[in-house]
Amino acid sequence: MANEIISEDYIDILVDNEILPLFNNVNSTTIAFVNSVLHVPKSNFDKCSLGKGLFPYSVFPILYTLESTISLEKSGVQQIQLNPNFSLYGQGVLIGIVDTGIDYQHEAFLGRDGTSKIISIWDQTINDGGPSPVGFTFGTEYTKSQIDAALESDDPLSIVPSTDLDGHGTMIAGIIAGTPNVSENFSGIVPDSQIVVAKLKPAKLINKEILSVSADKLCYQESDIMFGVSYCLSVAQSLNRPLVICIALGSSQGGHDGYGALSRYLGYVTRLPSTGVVTSAGNEGNSKRHFFGTTRLANETTEFEVKVGNQDREFFMEIWQQVPYRLSLDIRSPTGEYIAPIYPTLEECIEINFIFEPTILYVNNMIFDIQSGDQLILVRFSNAQEGIWRFGVRNIESTQSDFNVWLPSGNLISEETYFLNSNPDTTISSPGNSQDPATITAYDPTTEGIATFSSRGYTRLGGIKPDLAAPGVNLTCPTLNNSYGSVSGTGVAAAHTAGIVAMVLEWGAVEQNYVLINGFIVKELLIRGAKRYPTITYPNNIWGYGKVDVYGLFRMLIV
Repeated sequence: MANEIISEDYIDILVDNEILPLFNNVNSTTIAFVNSVLHVPKSNFDKCSLGKGLFPYSVFPILYTLESTISLEKSGVQQIQLNPNFSLYGQGVLIGIVDTGIDYQHEAFLGRDGTSKIISIWDQTINDGGPSPVGFTFGTEYTKSQIDAALESDDPLSIVPSTDLDGHGTMIAGIIAGTPNVSENFSGIVPDSQIVVAKLKPAKLINKEILSVSADKLCYQESDIMFGVSYCLSVAQSLNRPLVICIALGSSQGGHDGYGALSRYLGYVTRLPSTGVVTSAGNEGNSKRHFFGTTRLANETTEFEVKVGNQDREFFMEIWQQVPYRLSLDIRSPTGEYIAPIYPTLEECIEINFIFEPTILYVNNMIFDIQSGDQLILVRFSNAQEGIWRFGVRNIESTQSDFNVWLPSGNLISEETYFLNSNPDTTISSPGNSQDPATITAYDPTTEGIATFSSRGYTRLGGIKPDLAAPGVNLTCPTLNNSYGSVSGTGVAAAHTAGIVAMVLEWGAVEQNYVLINGFIVKELLIRGAKRYPTITYPNNIWGYGKVDVYGLFRMLIV
């Protein structure tokens, strides 16, 4: 089984457990009671296998990218100051980091006694025979005793070889739980908390190929993130500790409606006792990767244009239409070659080979998505021609209706590929559209204004997101090799808020002021205590319910 999970000879398929009997001849690995991963030989697949038979779009794990950008230039931005009357520094609370790993040798992760604050690391990328966590069939787990032994060794990596090559996970963990360093003007929000880490393995090449994502793009599979969350839960439950999980990754795949597998799983986790989940809103607000359109009457076609840069040969685009309406799609290439309207079907995948350019398009006009029931038109580009691509959308019902189009988020495409008439709204990334977790956008604590990169709500179906805003521009953080730098992104804002959620869980669960507390209740308390300005109407699609204010939360509880 382990070989199938990590082997590039098998594609990973993410399914609800209720439909597992339909795949009785396929090996599978259970993530939780809700979902499992099927291991299907890649020899059974080609690009047009997507959308056919038992393999609708929603069973292919969404690909996630990082949602903060680290700079090695030191920033002097002050950290959020905590009210000393409460003395809430995360004592007794676990912080779950599901990300790029952690630089466990960094001084920011050493406790007062000089030992590690890290309870354990599950490294999904190390599969050389080391012990996997109980209940999991791949990767290697390193315990606190091993980490402490490594820290005392002249060659730490010979004992615990897990590293963070990117630094993103190190930064997220440090902002939440890092040990103070006065000379660097740095402190984590809850430096007395402890950390459990799930280092994600990169997405499989075959999964990227099916979705037209370049092999060199770093991204992570939805299924592996769910495994990581499940691992953090198992550690917290074994220790009987409150847990806060920070998800600082995002994706523009899916319906932006909270129906995805990871979004639904995080919703369940948020309602567990003494467990909180914080997600980033996304950094797509100014990326020009969303188009909002309205179909015209009397069979007229609504057009939108995509400027494709010369670096972006492989990518995808999704068009979503809410029931009961149905859309057709026609296409005109940069050289003027025209593709007649493609109409919705149950399973058809159309491969389009252009005559005057090298591009191949794979178009699935799916009359419904199995998770949301809404129409999805998936367009995958292979060897995309640089220039302006024009797409025509028509409502088959000959009535007016709205539709949304998204390009990939994060680093999956360059800044040179975008919509010519883009719309910054409805750009909250998955799993930030999940209803129950706290979805956090970023503001600049120097100017007090919203960060220009911050994704905007609402969800595609009108749900209120983001929930709250937190500092997320040029904040001090630990970086690799025992150094410090500055960082920006909604992932940073989510990390700040995760630390504050840990404070509230410490107050409620550890100090037993409210033992029934869970992440959903904490989010509602944060919303009630948020800082709001009289000149702004709340909630709104930019700030949500206002700025996170832990002091406001506790003042509200006391008064």
